[in-house]
Amino acid sequence: MDVRQYRHVSKSVSSRTAVLTLSPVETVACCSPLTSEPLSSEAADRIAPLLKALADPVRLRLLSLVASHADGEACVCDLNDAFELSQPTISHHLKVLHEVGLLDRSKRGVWVYYAVRREALADLGALLGGVAVSTA
Repeated sequence: MDVRQYRHVSKSVSSRTAVLTLSPVETVACCSPLTSEPLSSEAADRIAPLLKALADPVRLRLLSLVASHADGEACVCDLNDAFELSQPTISHHLKVLHEVGLLDRSKRGVWVYYAVRREALADLGALLGGVAVSTA
């Protein structure tokens, strides 16, 4: 599976016309559980940034809040009250999640709305799905 996300690379504005150039950003493209076969170096390089982004407690909570929000999307203004952090800090964490491919975003007027990229979560779930934890 080849999952791609597009990231804004350049923007030029002349008068009232904006031109955006988009380039593909690779996200998770691995669906085999860790226990079925060893992870390739390339797959590990693609997946590590996702796990690194999720290793931060604020980003993990933000992802959960967005995913569980009505219609599966949330505005930045809906997320600020859940944390004792400034709005720019929340926006930074959302930007990190977006850049690694875990969140999509769309601007509506002055507000930015975020939605979870279900494909990326499904791939991570499949990757970790075969891992058994011993309690002994």
